[in-house]
Amino acid sequence: MPRENGRKVVATNRKARHDYAVEDVYEAGLVLLGTEVKSLRQGRASLVDGFASVEGGEAWLEGVHIPEYAEGTWTNHEPRRKRKLLLHAAEIAKMANASAEAGYTLVPLSLYFKDGRAKVEIAVARGKRTYDKRQALREKQDAREAQRAMSLRTRRGE
Repeated sequence: MPRENGRKVVATNRKARHDYAVEDVYEAGLVLLGTEVKSLRQGRASLVDGFASVEGGEAWLEGVHIPEYAEGTWTNHEPRRKRKLLLHAAEIAKMANASAEAGYTLVPLSLYFKDGRAKVEIAVARGKRTYDKRQALREKQDAREAQRAMSLRTRRGE
């Protein structure tokens, strides 16, 4: 029986949704060392430069920074080491096929604890061009302005 229930987010990669068009999302477990888990439980991690790769039928998470545990001794981990992802073989095959296509990559979206176990959300994503980013930002600003106008109108009507 897990000690914790629910989902506790440790880190999110907000820039990923800006830079990439997300096609498909997978939830994967992580093979971690004890000091990595303790550091994550303190809410310390960065997904900014992270990416996933498939090598030899196994999925790996690379470039994710989990800082050393402050109270750790010589048993501390390397902050940017490769970490194995725990996925079904069919999911790994789908990810490998998708990332082999031109323009697609595997990007971590968030790192969290689900029922006490460390999980990472991996997205198969295609890189956005600069004009796509500008258009998405413009649409977001237009929606925000429309929402403000509607809220002002409802406030005046009261």
